[in-house]
Amino acid sequence: MPVAVARRTRRYWAAARRQWRRSLQFRVVGITLLLSATLVLAFGYTVASLISQGVLQSKINTSKDQIANGSDYAARELEGYTQADDPGLPNKLVTVAGSLANSMDVDGAAVILLRRSSGLAGSWPERDAYTVMTTPAMEPMRSQVVGSRPGIYQQIATLDVGMGLQKYLVLGARVATAGEPVELYYLLPLKAEDDLVRFVALVVTVTGIALVALLALIAAMMTRLVVKPVRVAARTAQRLSAGLLDQRMQVKGEDDLARLAAAFNQMAANLQRQIVRLEEMSRLQRRFTSDVSHELRTPLTTVRMAADLLFSSREDFDPAAARSAELLQAELDRFEGLLTDLLEISRFDAGFAALDAEPTDLVPVVRRVGERLESLAERCGVELEIETPDTEVIAEVDPRRVERILRNLVGNAVEHGEGKPVIVRLSADGSAVAVTVRDHGVGLKTGEEKLVFNRFWRADPSRARQTGGTGLGLSISLEDARLHGGWLEAWGAPGKGAQFRLTLPARSGDRLVSSPLRLVPDDARADEAALIGETP
Repeated sequence: MPVAVARRTRRYWAAARRQWRRSLQFRVVGITLLLSATLVLAFGYTVASLISQGVLQSKINTSKDQIANGSDYAARELEGYTQADDPGLPNKLVTVAGSLANSMDVDGAAVILLRRSSGLAGSWPERDAYTVMTTPAMEPMRSQVVGSRPGIYQQIATLDVGMGLQKYLVLGARVATAGEPVELYYLLPLKAEDDLVRFVALVVTVTGIALVALLALIAAMMTRLVVKPVRVAARTAQRLSAGLLDQRMQVKGEDDLARLAAAFNQMAANLQRQIVRLEEMSRLQRRFTSDVSHELRTPLTTVRMAADLLFSSREDFDPAAARSAELLQAELDRFEGLLTDLLEISRFDAGFAALDAEPTDLVPVVRRVGERLESLAERCGVELEIETPDTEVIAEVDPRRVERILRNLVGNAVEHGEGKPVIVRLSADGSAVAVTVRDHGVGLKTGEEKLVFNRFWRADPSRARQTGGTGLGLSISLEDARLHGGWLEAWGAPGKGAQFRLTLPARSGDRLVSSPLRLVPDDARADEAALIGETP
């Protein structure tokens, strides 16, 4: 049972926390309820305390006047009794006590007259009051009464004076007589005062609860007036973000919320116009790119045939013509690559790109990329290192697209490697495969790890290139990775090189949650740890 209660409590607490985070109205009402409850509690406690103290102090003041008058009356009645062994003294004490008790007209009140040395006593009622006043608990007060300083002494105690345990106000005074002083005690029940205080506390509590509930209701109603338009605006914004560009808010009145709704609608209308305009421009741009790329294929084929003929016959030309044939061949290769990339980008933009996934061993794919770029690495003076597992690494991928991604990554690493080694690593776990390409060249500045995947972006436009790339390779690689449901990420630091990581799910359609390889290289992590004096 306790386990079930604890589980239910945790569930309710989690639901309350979730509601607190998500609902502005719930937070406002909760804060209002908490603050108002605190203020009402403090106010109620103060009022109840003041009323309780006032009632008790009034009772004490009235009772002190009564016991002072009673002391004078008792002194006059006992004036002729000078001997402690006077046979009429006990009855006289009882008579005086009864007269004083009757004069107070207080239900349950008791009066006691005592002589300490002789043990004579007169009380009303006769035995219960005497028994109470002669207990050890009342001895400190009796000592004060018979002390050297005359006066009226008081004490609040819970006593049984024949009517069960009740709270009493005990007042004591010394009666001056010709013989030994007599102690006079009034025992006044505080039941009426306690009932009054409890009634006041009940009224204050009920009023406070009603006030707090009313304040919470008012806060909920007032907050709803503000939160409801905000919620409508949020729902409308969600529909706009989902592509329903004709959604608008209802405008009611002329207040601030109405002006907010009108401004929101105006903003939505402007956004709709801009989005439609941009979509039309994007459509025209995609169509232009696709049409131009296709239209250039035919003349390019003709020019390619002529250029191949000239290139194959360059040995028969004079040196200047032979060099021109070689330059023509190189530029045609670059132009053909640009057209191929533009056609691929247009297919991605149009949503026509399809994934032909099949179980593929990535080890030979990675090695084949390294072999094809070995000649480029030699021209750039870069040592290309390929690290692959000894066993097969099988994943459901499109091998043509994966090879294109790796070719772009390794080619860029060799191009920017500054003659330093480039390391390609392949690793896998149960749910994903990853390839990292690490170079030790110029690196990337802060923020450039996102910009490198933009179309036609170059970190240093003035830098000489060995391969004459189109500027679309990484953009196409990113789209290829997304088509697989994978990640293509970059890390870099100035002077420390860069590392690109391709992570693909082992099974097509699975969702990635982690990568078998780290994005930040181990040597870079070690350098950072050394700077701050920690163990990597």
